Amino acid sequence: MNGILDFDSFQLSDILENHQEIASSITKKVKIIPHFKEYLKTGYFPFYNEDPQNYFNRLNAILNVIIETDIPAVSEITFETSLKLKKLLAAIASAVPYVPNLVNLRQELFVTDQRTLLRYLDFLEKAEVLSTLSQKAKGSKILHKPDKIYLGNTNYFYALNLHGEEIGTLRETFFQTQLAVSHSLKIPRSGDFIANDKFIFEIGGKNKTQHQIRDLNNAYLVLDDIENSVFNQIPLWLFGFLY
Repeated sequence: MNGILDFDSFQLSDILENHQEIASSITKKVKIIPHFKEYLKTGYFPFYNEDPQNYFNRLNAILNVIIETDIPAVSEITFETSLKLKKLLAAIASAVPYVPNLVNLRQELFVTDQRTLLRYLDFLEKAEVLSTLSQKAKGSKILHKPDKIYLGNTNYFYALNLHGEEIGTLRETFFQTQLAVSHSLKIPRSGDFIANDKFIFEIGGKNKTQHQIRDLNNAYLVLDDIENSVFNQIPLWLFGFLY
């Protein structure tokens, strides 16, 4: 994080088994929470320090290049379709994590069938502009409706949605982006995420209770605004050390 100190990365199994010791070893060396908050807003791309004042403008420019140039180059879509991709991204960014209503989206984008809309989502997901999750493994994503849609990283949220900070959205988006690099993620019946079909995570602030996961095995509270761990409560920032 901005060259503060060098730390090792950890496997998910290490964090789940030894989170108290790992968190303590890090927080003894650095006040981690202010740097974590900064990362959520401006830390995802290394070019932030080149021109901090124009960082979000640059992110928007990158998104435009992805939609107007990169996706058409590999998918052979029309200019009209690229405009629909922009509108789709704007609709999702206004309400992430987005629980998709495909009928409303189709009407808003003037898309005639569901499969075409799912294909548009697939374009944006392959470009890492957004990410989708479902309760069950469903095979090809262009055939099945996702249950939730997230932006590709928390910095995009600030670049695209300037109406206010939705802290719950930031927390879930950060956790999802960190785990999805090397682990399968789905939406469980209770909790926010299930990783590798085994570990259940409920994401929240420091006052979040065990209510939703109290009767579940392999269940963890992932809490924002705490430095250190206790029992099954793990600091959200610690999952930034997975890679």
